[in-house]
Amino acid sequence: MSHSTVPRSSAEAGTPVKTPVASEDATGARKKQGSGRLSLKLRFRRDRTLILMTLPAVVLVLVFNYLPILGNVVAFQDYDPYISDNGIVSILHSPFVGLENFQRMFEDSAFWNAVQNTLVLFFVQLVLFFPIPVLLALLINSVVRPRVRAVAQAVLYLPHFFSWVLVIAVFQQMFGGAGMLSQLLRQNGYDGLNIMTNPDTFAFLITAQSVWKDAGWGIIVFLAALSSVSPDLYEAAAMDGAGRWRRMWHVTLPALRPVIALLLVLRVGDALTVGFEQILLQRDGVGTGAGEVLDTFVWWNGVRNQDFGYAAAAGLVKGVVSIGLVLAANKVAHLMGEQGVYKK
Repeated sequence: MSHSTVPRSSAEAGTPVKTPVASEDATGARKKQGSGRLSLKLRFRRDRTLILMTLPAVVLVLVFNYLPILGNVVAFQDYDPYISDNGIVSILHSPFVGLENFQRMFEDSAFWNAVQNTLVLFFVQLVLFFPIPVLLALLINSVVRPRVRAVAQAVLYLPHFFSWVLVIAVFQQMFGGAGMLSQLLRQNGYDGLNIMTNPDTFAFLITAQSVWKDAGWGIIVFLAALSSVSPDLYEAAAMDGAGRWRRMWHVTLPALRPVIALLLVLRVGDALTVGFEQILLQRDGVGTGAGEVLDTFVWWNGVRNQDFGYAAAAGLVKGVVSIGLVLAANKVAHLMGEQGVYKK
């Protein structure tokens, strides 16, 4: 009997054939094994509870953060809010002036003075203020006794709850013309010292106030990052002969590197915002030559001088430049191997 040379099918030969089997995830959404991501409809069914929970927050962000962006159109108008009681009607009936407000702004020496003061304050705070929370977090983390660590953290964090009015009042009582430092100098035969109204030291004064008030907040962020470091890494480094400084350099700092990069990117993006309330309260004391920044420039021209179109133009330029700084700083973070604000 002759045998056929035609090979049998895999089913006839007994070879099992893999067919797509539908699987069901925890939420009841079905998908095929080996397929790609779930469809949008299935993902919505799966996450509908979380979506409904976050919906109120999304609505608030849209209403109070994104919807007002449409008001930037007044930067291209000679905006008059007194045309109507309705702000939208006032915008619709205000005459367009094109780029006139921007041209006027770039020709204004007061604007460039505000830009210069803003950049000076940013660089001083970046150099003198940004590293302090990192150093304090490392110092607190090295304390062995938990009770001492908790007390130190609470003492440093407490000024964060003070208002800027209170912070400036405390500094006035200490470093003002009639403050404790001036009185102490006069009692010892020296001239009094009024740091609060000295334009030459205003940038350092602002930085010292920010350190005293907000350094504790930064400590919490870095301590949270340090809490995720496994103690086994420190033990392994110690067994290899690494001392305290070596363990800090090779274990602690690499753990803080992603957080430092993220906060640095955000700080660079916030470079043109150096503390509106803090500086506004002290602007008249030191004069506009040293105390005028972009935020106070916008406030003074918009609120005090009622020149809303001109103020909106300055605020719009500030916002666009800030976005560019965030993107540039985030790109640098990617080149350094860090995630930054968002991934590539």
